Amino acid sequence: MAIKFGVAGSGSWATALVKILTDNGHKVNWCLRNEASVAFIKQRHHNPKNLTAAVLNTRLLHLTTDLAALVDRSDVVILAMPSAYVAATLQVLAPDAFGNKKILSAIKGILPVENVLLNEHLERNFDVPLTNYFAVLGPCHAEEVAAEKLSYLTFSGVDEAFASRIAAHFKSSFINTVVNEDILGVQYAAVLKNIYALGAGIAHGLDYGDNFQSVYIANSADEMAGFLRKFGAEHIVVGEHDDLDHPGKKYANYSASVYLGDLLVTCYSLHSRNRTFGNMIGKGYSVQAAQLELRMVAEGYNAAKCIYNTNKSLKADMPIADTIYQILWEQLPPAKGFEKIEGFLI
Repeated sequence: MAIKFGVAGSGSWATALVKILTDNGHKVNWCLRNEASVAFIKQRHHNPKNLTAAVLNTRLLHLTTDLAALVDRSDVVILAMPSAYVAATLQVLAPDAFGNKKILSAIKGILPVENVLLNEHLERNFDVPLTNYFAVLGPCHAEEVAAEKLSYLTFSGVDEAFASRIAAHFKSSFINTVVNEDILGVQYAAVLKNIYALGAGIAHGLDYGDNFQSVYIANSADEMAGFLRKFGAEHIVVGEHDDLDHPGKKYANYSASVYLGDLLVTCYSLHSRNRTFGNMIGKGYSVQAAQLELRMVAEGYNAAKCIYNTNKSLKADMPIADTIYQILWEQLPPAKGFEKIEGFLI
């Protein structure tokens, strides 16, 4: 039986997910910020501000600005907005609003005020159990979805069977899907890769070349794996795939697309807003000036502070992420910061 999807969010990634579902013939409830956006999409068939190249099949869309109504009409609610806005957006809902709904997170960040992942916020405030929570992650830039370039999406959840059901609705000629059960590990990997991508942008802005970038990203990958191992993530070892608990089945190790692949594309791609934001910082922009210029949220900025605070108790060895935090939040000059980072790299 088809799942009734609801998407909450007006940005590029929300629009890309709506495009994938409607291209596959699925009806979608979509909650947007304002009535002007609703009217524009109905008339012009594309988002007025984000991912404008994506043509949308409006016959399959039920557009609204009422989040409670969207939740009520949907089986799976996809939350696709910057992590900094989640708490304020959801506070209009009753504590029991999600009831027996499934939540699919398309959020690639930590909620900054509480310093928690989305699943923790939903459990605390809406009594959503982890069994009803899933995440969709890349590597998958919204711009390439709009251009229908082959991309891979990973759907993660402790209920792998339902994650597979969700994934089946997204699979298409230009979207391949992968399913795993590492719901916490994939979310933290998505947070960390934005920090390292922002650092890659700073390095580019400081005029470091490709040779340095390759060493920087390799070391960032190693640092990220160390954090995930400390956090309790399994299957970190590259080159090992056998699942000893399920003979004949292979698990996705750290070299898989959702971990290393997403880190690589976010560090290298010109579509990456975190890399672009970092490039501005490296060229001398203040954080505030870069935010105004970008006009989009770079998740790595808040993530740097969130991971720094999280790691106070975890105590993973994270000199690269710590230095990027100092550049962004403690006014360490980028050039001096990267002089420090040069000494950490192996």
